Amino acid sequence: MAVEDTQPLISHLIELRKRLLNCIVSVVVVFLALVYFANDIYQIVSAPLIKHLPAGASMIATDVASPFFTPIKLTIIVSVFISAPLLLYQIWAFIAPALYKHERRLMMPLLFSSTLLFYAGMAFAYFIVFPLAFTFFTQTAPRGVQIATDINNYLDFVMALFMAFGVSFQVPIAIVLLCWTGVVTPDVLKKKRPYVLVGTFVVGMLLTPPDVFSQTLLAIPMYMLFEIGLFFARFYVGKGRRSEENTDTDDSDESARTDDPKDS
Repeated sequence: MAVEDTQPLISHLIELRKRLLNCIVSVVVVFLALVYFANDIYQIVSAPLIKHLPAGASMIATDVASPFFTPIKLTIIVSVFISAPLLLYQIWAFIAPALYKHERRLMMPLLFSSTLLFYAGMAFAYFIVFPLAFTFFTQTAPRGVQIATDINNYLDFVMALFMAFGVSFQVPIAIVLLCWTGVVTPDVLKKKRPYVLVGTFVVGMLLTPPDVFSQTLLAIPMYMLFEIGLFFARFYVGKGRRSEENTDTDDSDESARTDDPKDS
């Protein structure tokens, strides 16, 4: 009996190992394809700042190994971002057998749209937020202060903003899931709009560097995405809970028919 109980666990662990290896291999393959262009990738990421630096100013490296390791670190991060669709597919392939049919129909579009929204958040940060923020920062520097940003500190700064905007752009997905499971309804969320607006600025304060400019540039898109999620959520209100109840009812009916003494 114990052997039979351990077999499913072992098979799940083998499947998990397979999926993890696939994730690692996909990231490594992308990294090997990009590592030759590591310096070019860093130049692309640093272009918004370099473009707005005062004449004669440049970025610096305060650590001896930073000119080598910083572009490599960025390339690893970029490899993970590029491999995100493959990574999400491996996660999907691992959990899909445990989901109901109606859950599988919903999860695949959500994974796809979640990936697109994450990339959209990063693109918004790069093309909209960075130029505005760096223009503001460089023009407000006190007189006599030489702007010379360390390349490693700059990478940490932009990666924090990339992650903040990528995660915050998942707001519509979260709202759809909450309404789909029946945890909340669009009507309730509409009544909470003032609190949501304040909450977006609080989240912006927590996820972005400590300046009002970046917080506002994150809070406004988050609230707009809340409204978008609210619009689409009305098509999914309570569907997940109703589908589970129907599934449980069908299972109960089938079990009752199996146990009915008239059938024996």
